[in-house]
Amino acid sequence: MTAQDINPENKVPERLIASLREGIAIVQMVFFKELKKSVQAEYPDHTFVSMLCGAVTNEIFGTVNTGEPFIEFGRKNRAAIEQYLFAIKDELAHMRKPLTDALRMQAICDQQQQANGDGDSTKALQVAEKLGILITEREMPLPSAFMTIARNLGEIHGLIIPPTPTSPEDGMAN
Repeated sequence: MTAQDINPENKVPERLIASLREGIAIVQMVFFKELKKSVQAEYPDHTFVSMLCGAVTNEIFGTVNTGEPFIEFGRKNRAAIEQYLFAIKDELAHMRKPLTDALRMQAICDQQQQANGDGDSTKALQVAEKLGILITEREMPLPSAFMTIARNLGEIHGLIIPPTPTSPEDGMAN
């Protein structure tokens, strides 16, 4: 699926969009953590590493951080940001599937909510495709499958706590 495949005519319930956005955020956080592990070997400054990984993550997901320190960081470190953007397809190849799914879900959510004022909510998909991150031949997962992927990633990376089963007695009041 590419940017042209998003159909805004298929309306999705707001509760589902909110849940999908939570799944997207989990994939973003996991990607940030994975990128940070890879970048830390090259840069000893933890603040720089966090800013760099944040800038790369924001670029992929089409998020603009308008805070002055972030704008200035992006200006001063454009070459490093681009270096890591182009390295993702090889250095973090294991993240391509969840990134592909999250970016597609984000485009659908944006289309449904018309979150992007200029109507171009699929730019992140186009950028990911140019960078070799987007797996165009990968089938679009159903929302429940995407949420399972996101939940599993979150559990593996310690971002979410798996639900604990309750016993029948827990739900009974006397």
